[in-house]
Amino acid sequence: MKNVTDSFVSLVNWPFAGSFGLNTDILATNPINLSVVLGVLIFFGKGVCVSDLLDNRKLRILNSIRNSEELQGGAIERLEKARARLRKIEIEADQFRVNGYSEIEREKLNLINSTYKTLDQLENYKNETIHFEQQRAINQVRQRVFQQALQGALGTLNSCLNKELHLRTISANIGMFGSMKEITD
Repeated sequence: MKNVTDSFVSLVNWPFAGSFGLNTDILATNPINLSVVLGVLIFFGKGVCVSDLLDNRKLRILNSIRNSEELQGGAIERLEKARARLRKIEIEADQFRVNGYSEIEREKLNLINSTYKTLDQLENYKNETIHFEQQRAINQVRQRVFQQALQGALGTLNSCLNKELHLRTISANIGMFGSMKEITD
């Protein structure tokens, strides 16, 4: 304690016109520095209250927290909307997928049915063509047979008929035509 009082006493004995120097005695300089700092703080900080500074800081922190919570709430709301939209889009995608598969199956069945109908029509056309060609061939054969029979009959008649038989046949045919004319009149 004596050192502390000695340091204050030594302040009184300082020369005023001396040079400026650095005092390395910690015990002597520390109380002086503290008293100067406290004096400056009291003189200049009369209007500033530490509790006011702390209250202002607390209000800023609370405002920051409130703003963060509002931003978080907005972000959560946007996230929920995005999730709802995602679920809706996933449902629509599933519906498109199911409808697409159903549409593909329907188109496949329609194509198969159309192919069967086309094949049936082609089969009918083929059968009609075959039937037509058969009828045509039958008619051609009939005409040839008839022509050959007619030629054979004419040949037989020409070889068997003489003039007299020929004249009698013509007279009979004329008589037949004459009687047919009287019946029709």
